[in-house]
Amino acid sequence: MLIARLDDTDHEVSMQVNASDSPGTEDNSRIPATFVLAGINVERAGLLSGPRGEQIAGRYSMVRTGPFPQDAQWATLVAAIEGSLRLHCHQPGTLPGLAGYLHERTSGMIGSLLWLIRSAAIQAVIDGTEKITRASMKAITVDIASQDTGQEKP
Repeated sequence: MLIARLDDTDHEVSMQVNASDSPGTEDNSRIPATFVLAGINVERAGLLSGPRGEQIAGRYSMVRTGPFPQDAQWATLVAAIEGSLRLHCHQPGTLPGLAGYLHERTSGMIGSLLWLIRSAAIQAVIDGTEKITRASMKAITVDIASQDTGQEKP
C-alpha cells in the first residue's frame, strides 16, 4: 500500500487544469489543509497520470507501507481491534493472546486482519456464541488477497 501526502497550503493548482474537473476542485488553493490519500499502486494509477497527475505528483511524497512485523505494535493493533468488539461472551485479552496466530494467518496485513476478525465476529453473532476463539477463526477463510498470494495458513 502507498500513502501520498500533500500539503498544498502555499501553492495554487492551475485553474485551467482544474476546470475540467468537478466544481469545487480549486478549493485546495483557498482552504489551508493537508490532504492524505491512501491507495495501492497510486504511482501507476490515474491519480498521477496526465497533465493534472504531473501537477499533483509534484506536491506529493510517498510513504510506502507493508505488512506489520510481529512485534509490540502488532499486538497493540490486535488489542485495539478487540476493544471495538461488542460480543457479549467474548473474553477480553483473547485476541492479543492469539497475536502470533493472527499474524501467521494474515502475514501482518491489516486488511486481512480486519477481514478475519470481522468475519469471525459476524459468525459469532450468527451462531449465537458471541465470542471469537482460535477454533472459530480457523473456520474462516482469509480474504482473497491472502489466498491469491498463498499467505493463508489454517
